[in-house]
Amino acid sequence: EAWGGETIYCEVSALTGEGLEDLLDQILLVAEVEDLRASSEGRAGGVVLESNLDIGRGPVATVLVQRGTLRIGDPMVAGASWGRVRALLDDRGETVDEAVPSTPVQVLGLSEVAIAGDAFAVAPNEKIAGRVADTREHWQRLSSLGREAHALSGGAKLEDLFTRIQRGETATLNVIVKADVNGSLEAVTESLRKLETGEVRIAIVHRGVGGITENDIQLASASNATIIGFNVRPDRKAREAADAENVEIRTYEIIYKLLEDVSSAMVGMLAPDIEEIVTGEAEVRQVFRIPRVGAVAGCYVQNGTITRGAKVRFLRDGTIIWKGTINSLKRFTDDVREVQSGFECGIGLSNFQDLKAGDIIETFEEREVARTLDQ
Repeated sequence: EAWGGETIYCEVSALTGEGLEDLLDQILLVAEVEDLRASSEGRAGGVVLESNLDIGRGPVATVLVQRGTLRIGDPMVAGASWGRVRALLDDRGETVDEAVPSTPVQVLGLSEVAIAGDAFAVAPNEKIAGRVADTREHWQRLSSLGREAHALSGGAKLEDLFTRIQRGETATLNVIVKADVNGSLEAVTESLRKLETGEVRIAIVHRGVGGITENDIQLASASNATIIGFNVRPDRKAREAADAENVEIRTYEIIYKLLEDVSSAMVGMLAPDIEEIVTGEAEVRQVFRIPRVGAVAGCYVQNGTITRGAKVRFLRDGTIIWKGTINSLKRFTDDVREVQSGFECGIGLSNFQDLKAGDIIETFEEREVARTLDQ
């Protein structure tokens, strides 16, 4: 509008919140002027905004209803995933029975993690929903066969790219991408594809939501691929398989660092690696709530040594949900400095209380490893 057009312009800041009220007012104004309406009658339809794999709840999709009314029990299709709606959660995390147009809700009950941006629709019955999802999955699989065949025919790991480029070859970087949520997965995938040059192609052999598993290691070994994890970690079995198969795993929590590493490898300028050495692993068996202390995790040390004051990350279904340090470490009622594998202990974490049985606590050290061009 400031330049004479019809598009409304609003200055906003997610950091300070400035302009957000004005943005909401302008959206309501446009909706009123354009007379935007949606019918709440009939079967629901809309779009998937975000999705993730949640331990205990399974695949969770955040959707925006654009027409009709979505209800618990509806047979729903979202891309290649489908299922009967088991639960609907509103923006406060409270259960609701239905969602009308313009309502964002989390949907539980889908067969797999949906893809952000996919349209969803309620089918007449479960049989039709399953048939539609199977057909979509078939076509998606066909479209990915070419990429996988090319990757399996030969490719370079991240650390081998510069050698290929020096020989004058067109190098193909084979990668498997895993992320904590679908939105992150899409962002990483698209950002990697934008890095392609005349000398380097990027072949995404596989991508998915959730922790790095043994199946990912096997696929990476067969396709000579590097596994890139964003906000996810390999479990102990996956780490052992990666060591045995000599599979390269790189994990990141900042997308710019991820892209910087790939770009640097493409021009042969890899900075020294910060290698994370897992020093201990404990499983949360029981959670104790102690007045004035907070939550204490009753744990069993499965591997290595748990040390008080060590750097720690908290994993739930392979996904990093918190990083910090061990605040207290006890054997029965005694404070101890460390606990070896095969023993039980009580662990108190600094500034983290969302403990659940079955979660994994990993302690680790960071070591700088110099890189060479022939690595």
